[in-house]
Amino acid sequence: MARHYKSYGLDQRMLLPVDMREWLPEGHLARFIVELVGELDLSAFCDRSSDGRGREAHNPLMLVAVLIYAYCVGMPSSRKIEKATYEDVAFRVLAGNSHPDHDVIAAFRKKHLQAFRKTFVDVLQLCAAAGLVKLGHVSIDGTKFGANASKHKAMSYGRMIETEARLVADVERMTAEAEAIDAAEDAKFGKGTRGDELPKELQRSEDRLKKIREAKAVLEANARAAAEAKAREAKAKLEERAKKQAETGIGSGGRPPTVPDVEAAKPDDKAQRNFTDPESRIMPDGANKGAFVQAYNAQIAVDSMAQVIVAITVTQQTNDKLQLVPMAEKIIENVGRLADVTSADAGYFSEAAVTNLTLAGTNLLVPPDRLKRHESVQPTDATAGEIAPTPIATMRAKVRSAVGHALYKMRKAIVEPVFGQIKGVRGLRRFSMRGLAAVEGEWSLIALTHNLLKLWRSRALTA
Repeated sequence: MARHYKSYGLDQRMLLPVDMREWLPEGHLARFIVELVGELDLSAFCDRSSDGRGREAHNPLMLVAVLIYAYCVGMPSSRKIEKATYEDVAFRVLAGNSHPDHDVIAAFRKKHLQAFRKTFVDVLQLCAAAGLVKLGHVSIDGTKFGANASKHKAMSYGRMIETEARLVADVERMTAEAEAIDAAEDAKFGKGTRGDELPKELQRSEDRLKKIREAKAVLEANARAAAEAKAREAKAKLEERAKKQAETGIGSGGRPPTVPDVEAAKPDDKAQRNFTDPESRIMPDGANKGAFVQAYNAQIAVDSMAQVIVAITVTQQTNDKLQLVPMAEKIIENVGRLADVTSADAGYFSEAAVTNLTLAGTNLLVPPDRLKRHESVQPTDATAGEIAPTPIATMRAKVRSAVGHALYKMRKAIVEPVFGQIKGVRGLRRFSMRGLAAVEGEWSLIALTHNLLKLWRSRALTA
């Protein structure tokens, strides 16, 4: 008995629905983004500088929707996005069957990075309104997020000096050779005849020498600025000592601070600068012990209710010691207050941070030393104040108490899976942009799409 098959013919004309959203099933992420774009205030993305002349520009709301969907599915490449508007139904729907050029997409993203920071807060507020943010427990952590630059394009100050000397010698040698050739050709063909361009080797050496000298100048300026800051601090301390001695007649104990010589200040030989993205830094790779990456330190604060990101920042600091208070301030700025409990790992601990008044309104859990993975904690019912008065001993006792340890154990389960969802699931492991201000904007885009996915899935579960 012959089997019956559905008809199949690529040459037949198909009548597709007029509403392109019907190309996608109900509940599809792209359809959700279309609805979301209609709810958000995206006026900051609309360019009002046009005088109405020239070709019509792509609708900014369409470009926002396309970029948001692209980051949701882990596709930050503008060239891949352009290709997807032809080949991927969801992108085609979001683009309204238009095909913006990759240069247009890249330029729009770069121009509106500041607007994406505001959109991050707007999406966060939608998450809060949907009950996904409770501020019961917020955990703070950072990750080394790859820069759009190779660590092999970085050079230390010491190596710059060596390479500069070698390149100067090479340039002088090749210049002398070129002059000798010119003189010989002038003698043979007559002065004033057109010769060939400089040798490519000489051009490359001069270009490298120029870049190295520019990088050296920046490192030297940074060293002078740091020396000036230390000099001001030392002078202020000396003035305070002199004032105290004049008032009391008693000299201050200890060695007086030394005022550094600003003019003699020079960078450490190991100070580095990257030629591709000078604002990125070589940082230890937490995932691979002993390895280093060219990166930025991307920070997040995550609410325990649904792993929604409530605050973000990006820093050039290789460690997290200075990030606790700034992140707390960002949380307050974004959601109005700190959580009942705020936790962070030992890398965030400093006496100045844990005693800062910004964190006074939360039950802060930041151990002064790293707890070993299988370390047994001896519960205690004594208050931290009865054990020791210092901030270090107080926090150590607090984290090691039965209640404190139980709360602190939740930290990893709250914040670390978010990095896995961003890096592992969506494949976003490095920035597409260059420069601190630009990567801060892109980090906002990455974080807002993380929160948007949480909101989309929560609505799907309650539908």
